[in-house]
Amino acid sequence: MPLLRAEWTKFRTVRSWVTGMGVAALLMVLVALLAGASSDQKGAPPVPVGPGGEPVTDSYFLVHKPLTGDGSVTVAVSALRSNVPKGPGDLRPGVVPWAKAGLIVKESTRQGSSYAAVMVTGKHGVRMQDDYVNDTAGPPGPVSAGSPRWLRLDRSGTEVTGYASSDGRHWTEVGTARVSGLGSTVRVGLFVASPPAVEGLGTTGSVSTAVFTDLRLRGERTTGGGWSGEQLGAGSPTFAGYPDDGSGSFTRSGGRITVTGAGDIAPAVRESLPTGGTLRDILTGTFGALIAVIVVGALFITSEYRTHMIHLTLAADPRRSRVLVAKAVVLGGVTFVAGLAGALLAVPLGERLARANGVYLFPVASSTGIRVAFGTAALLAAASVLALALGAVLRHSAAAVTTAVVVIVVPYLLTAVPFMPAGVADQLARVTPAAGFAVQQTLVRYEHVASHYTPYHGYYPLAPWAGLAVPAGYAVAGLVVAAVLLRRRDA
Repeated sequence: MPLLRAEWTKFRTVRSWVTGMGVAALLMVLVALLAGASSDQKGAPPVPVGPGGEPVTDSYFLVHKPLTGDGSVTVAVSALRSNVPKGPGDLRPGVVPWAKAGLIVKESTRQGSSYAAVMVTGKHGVRMQDDYVNDTAGPPGPVSAGSPRWLRLDRSGTEVTGYASSDGRHWTEVGTARVSGLGSTVRVGLFVASPPAVEGLGTTGSVSTAVFTDLRLRGERTTGGGWSGEQLGAGSPTFAGYPDDGSGSFTRSGGRITVTGAGDIAPAVRESLPTGGTLRDILTGTFGALIAVIVVGALFITSEYRTHMIHLTLAADPRRSRVLVAKAVVLGGVTFVAGLAGALLAVPLGERLARANGVYLFPVASSTGIRVAFGTAALLAAASVLALALGAVLRHSAAAVTTAVVVIVVPYLLTAVPFMPAGVADQLARVTPAAGFAVQQTLVRYEHVASHYTPYHGYYPLAPWAGLAVPAGYAVAGLVVAAVLLRRRDA
């Protein structure tokens, strides 16, 4: 305890060190205010929100009619073809793995309303999906004129069951969804969706066409009118639109129905909602705070070597490892408090300004917000302790700060470069201290949504606490090496 008190006294009596910690916290707040104030999306169309409160993409071509009460709808899909642009006005056949064509029962045509659907896809076989986030795999394989797929949806109250068949007689249950948002009258029918195709480092719009036959609708009460077709969500911020020379359409010739559509019905991810903000965006000031605490951490010990005060420190307590640990505890504790104060101030202020300017923020649970704040503080503490260890090893301020920046900051900058190959970025976010930024991750990766799930877009390969464990491990390893050298070398 006396050793901790002595190190704390040293720290608080050096004005530049205390100021450095204050600057770290202030940077987080100022950057959050700047991020919130500089964003202006006032007047932008609202982001559709699903039943669970998550942002969604709810834009596709729908052929529908009302159904009151229980009933079923059946159809055969004999083709699903996709086209992607290879140049301006140049649409060519391509593969869109999550292009979708099938049957849907939806609360209404309002974006974000509850639904259940059974569908064929470009490369993932038959799927049963409901309320955007739920996905169940069915029979695999593509469809063609020689190998069509029959689909059926049965509605009983709030329960919807999807089936698939290869001949229209023998049915396999794909899944059952309890869709609580369905009322007594729903919209039922065919849909075609074609999300942007992932190509290289970006995405490109796509359009898909499906051919349906043998459409049958049975129910307690259906209208006698015909089927109507429309593009849902044409003005939605999560709809990428149609490629040049592409458009939605619905034609019927005898028993054959051809539907062309674009868009998707799925949760929104960062690429489908690029204007959406996250807590990580608000806490961009963590980068500047990181440099500040690295400098203070290195100086906390290198200044003693420069002024030869280290002799007095080690004379007062010759147990050198204990001295180093005491410094790490004091430094880590002070950094944690400064980082936590900065995060707790930055987040609500930045959120308030961003929302006032019309920015949609990806929602997070209160527990996630707490994890981000405390995790950010712990990340800064680990970085400062690692800088301290490097200072004890190198005994030179400039060398220690430079090394810490190269080890901690440079990998983070590389993962934040949009042109960095995904494999390289993921590896850097696994094995370097930059992995600690995973603690700020709030976005969800969805297996049934194709996207670039990279650190640049806010998706890290490690879970938040596992990512934080990486810089913490570096800090502990650095302290061990520093303690060994401190015992073996002259002060």
